[in-house]
Amino acid sequence: MKPKTMMIHSGITGDEKTGAVSVPIYQVSTYQQPKAGEHTGYEYSRTANPTRTALETVIRDLEGGASGYAFGSGMAAITAVMMLFNSGDHIVMTDDVYGGTYRVITKVLNRIGINATFVDTSDPEAVKKAILPETKAVYIETPTNPLLKMTDLKAVGRITKEANILMIVDNTFLTPYFQKPIEHGADIVLHSATKYLGGHSDVVGGLVVTATEALGEELHFVQNSTGGILGPQDSWLLMRGMKTLGLRMEAHHQNAQKIAEFLKQHPAITRVFYPGLSSHPGHELAKTQATGFGGMISFDIGKEENVDTFLSQLNLFTIAESLGAVESLISVPARMTHASIPKDRREALGITDGLIRISVGIEDIDDLLHDIKQGLDALTNG
Repeated sequence: MKPKTMMIHSGITGDEKTGAVSVPIYQVSTYQQPKAGEHTGYEYSRTANPTRTALETVIRDLEGGASGYAFGSGMAAITAVMMLFNSGDHIVMTDDVYGGTYRVITKVLNRIGINATFVDTSDPEAVKKAILPETKAVYIETPTNPLLKMTDLKAVGRITKEANILMIVDNTFLTPYFQKPIEHGADIVLHSATKYLGGHSDVVGGLVVTATEALGEELHFVQNSTGGILGPQDSWLLMRGMKTLGLRMEAHHQNAQKIAEFLKQHPAITRVFYPGLSSHPGHELAKTQATGFGGMISFDIGKEENVDTFLSQLNLFTIAESLGAVESLISVPARMTHASIPKDRREALGITDGLIRISVGIEDIDDLLHDIKQGLDALTNG
C-alpha cells in the first residue's frame, strides 16, 4: 500500500462483531475467563486492551516492525525502553537531545546505574569512539531537537551491528510518513505520539516499535511489569489522528519550507536550522533517508532581549510547549523545552538564549508569513 493508504488501512481498523468501521473504545479493566487461569486473549487491561492493541498494530505496520507498544507519554516510552538495560550499562546518545530525555537519563536513570555519553551523532566517528565495553545501545534523534541535525542511520547502524549493540531512534519529528528507521538498521523506534501522530494537541502518549519479536517480548514484559500504559480513550484519539497523518505532514512540510526560505533572507535572523534548506549540512543526507523534511524550524534572533519583543507581536503562533499540531506553536528552548539542561551545556551545543523553535502548522502560508514578518519587523524597526 502507498503511505496515505497505510495511514487509514494498516493494523486493526474496525470491529468484526458489529461491523463498526472505527475501532471501539473498550473502557474496561478486566475480562471474563471461561475457566480459571484461561483467557481468550485479554485478561487485564494493563497487560492488553483491545483498543490499545489496535493502536499498537497500526504503529507496528507503519514503521515496518515486528511489534508495537503504547505508553502513557513519550517519556514513559523512553523510560520503558531504558528499562531493557541493567545497572552498569552505558548508552551513547545524541548530544542536543530533547531536554526531557536528557533529564531522565542524567537525573533519574543514573540513580540505578544506567549511564550515558552525549556525542554529536551526526559524526559517525564520534559515535564509534564513544562506544565502551559496557555500551549496550546508541540512542539517536534525527533530526535533533532543537538544532535539527541529521544522523546517518545506515552508517550508525553498521557501527552498532559490528559492536553487537542496539540502535534506538526517536522518530518523533519526521514520523513514519517521512522516515522509517527500521529500514536503515534501527532495532527500536520510538515516538512522542503527543506530537505529529496525534496532531491535534488533545492527547499525550508514547509509542515504541521493535524490529524483532524477541525484542518486542522483552519490552512487553517491561510494559506489563511497570504499567505505564496508554488508556483506551487516548489510544482511540491517536488512531483517529494518524488517519490524516499523511495529509498533515505534507502540509507541515510545504509551509515549513517556505518559512525557512523567508527566514534565511531576513536581516534579523543570524542562523536558520531546517534540513530542507540546501545550506543545511544534513540536507543531502536527509534526501537519502527521508521523503520529506518535516515541519520543525529553529532560528536565532540574537540577543535574549529580542525574544520577548518578537513574541509579543505574534497572533497566530501560540507560545506553548510541544509540537506537531495542526496549529502553529512557538517556543524558546532555553526557557522551555530545554530549560532542564544546564546553561553552560546549552551554550556549548548552540542552544542560545536567542534561539526560537517553531512547529509550523497547517494554516494558510500567507497568514503565517505575515505573522512572522510583523514580529521580525519589530526587531529591525524598533
